[in-house]
Amino acid sequence: MNKEEVRHFKLFINRTEKESRKDELLFDHIRKQYPEYDEKKIQRKLYETEDKNALYRLKNRLLEDIGKSLTLNYYDDSVLNYISGNLSLARLFRRKGQYKIAYYYLNKAEKKATEKENIDWLDIIYGDFIQLSHETLDINPEVYIRKRKANRSKLNKVNEIDDILAALIYRIRSSQNFAKQNTEILDLLQKTVNDFSKSKEVKTSPVLRFKIYDSVSRILLQQQNFVALEKYLLKTYDEFSNEKLFSRNNHDTKLQMLTYLINSLFKNGKVDLSLEYAQRLKLAMQEFNGMLKDKYQFYYYNSLVINYSVKDIDKAIEILHEAKGNEVIKKLPMYNVFVHLNLSVLNFGKENFKEALKHLVKPLLEDAFSNLDEAFRFKLAVFELMIRYELNDHDYLEHKTERLKKEYKLILKKPEYKHQLQMIAILEKMAGSGNVKRDKMLLKQIQLLVDEKEQSQDSDIVSYSNWLKKKISR
Repeated sequence: MNKEEVRHFKLFINRTEKESRKDELLFDHIRKQYPEYDEKKIQRKLYETEDKNALYRLKNRLLEDIGKSLTLNYYDDSVLNYISGNLSLARLFRRKGQYKIAYYYLNKAEKKATEKENIDWLDIIYGDFIQLSHETLDINPEVYIRKRKANRSKLNKVNEIDDILAALIYRIRSSQNFAKQNTEILDLLQKTVNDFSKSKEVKTSPVLRFKIYDSVSRILLQQQNFVALEKYLLKTYDEFSNEKLFSRNNHDTKLQMLTYLINSLFKNGKVDLSLEYAQRLKLAMQEFNGMLKDKYQFYYYNSLVINYSVKDIDKAIEILHEAKGNEVIKKLPMYNVFVHLNLSVLNFGKENFKEALKHLVKPLLEDAFSNLDEAFRFKLAVFELMIRYELNDHDYLEHKTERLKKEYKLILKKPEYKHQLQMIAILEKMAGSGNVKRDKMLLKQIQLLVDEKEQSQDSDIVSYSNWLKKKISR
């Protein structure tokens, strides 16, 4: 809790006069000693007995009071709090039989929910209007029945696409874009979007337009159709900006859209334009007092790194080291993992192999590494073999290869990881070969993988074909 929240809490619990409040003493003790406060010490201070039941009851009451205090403190801090607060008051006065006051607060809740197109709350509010009409003739329920029906038409469509998006987002995040893609849900999502595009509400409802944007962009992203994604995002971003649809409530979507746009421009080889939009992202992150700056700090750094990794590798490495020292990124283990992995890849490209290994080994020790998708971890393991080969660490390479075959035996049986299996076999033979360029069987095996990789679209940590071509051309 911050200072303002603590001050408000103290005022809240001291609204009734008491000489000494045990709940306040417990609160202060926990705050000072958190996270490892001495429970036995506070037990002795508050109670003469060793029975802890009284202390546990006090802790539960303290937690309840903290919740009540925060609720009051943030009553009108957000749209959600404002609507729920007025709805709660309407229900309170309805129970008291004061129907005009209840109607007043319901109108306040409806006005805010309508203004923000918060259709899930409107469904609840219209239900309360209809319930209140049972108690007074001043309210015509037919008005709110019609409103609820119209609102539910929107709500049903939004709920349908939300369900599909939830499943798709989970698969995208867990795969890190390196695992096998699931096409069945894409077909289902595509059909839903097509149905929405015929809806009359689309042109007038920003909520539905944002939902459609979210769906279409994710479909194109999952299909890796970056040319279509770039065109779609440029058009949609300009439309939303010109129509002033962006606001504090959907600021997260604006920053996400800019991030997608930066990545698609980069994928399409438009590095300078991608960097221009990276600067737009930086400026947008400052809007609304930087409310989402921390959330998008990593994505901003990443947008610079991917572009400068093509334009100026040394600058990309410099940016990564800056990111590594950023307080926001340091607090999130997963971001740290990807900073070090990028440093490893870039140093590998500069043939600084010891530095590449150092940055690759560090994330392997992080707990967050085990949360990465198995396919991604497997490809990182193959990348490590490539570094070990460059460092002439052939004994480790041989030992590690055997471990990989056991650890990832299920993956190695799948056809989509055929190229990784081929790469492992090639690395083993290269490590044992006296002269790679004169080993005809090995050269044939290398050429086969190079040809297949150049025809495929699957992604690796670093390009196998480019690396192998250098090995046989030197």
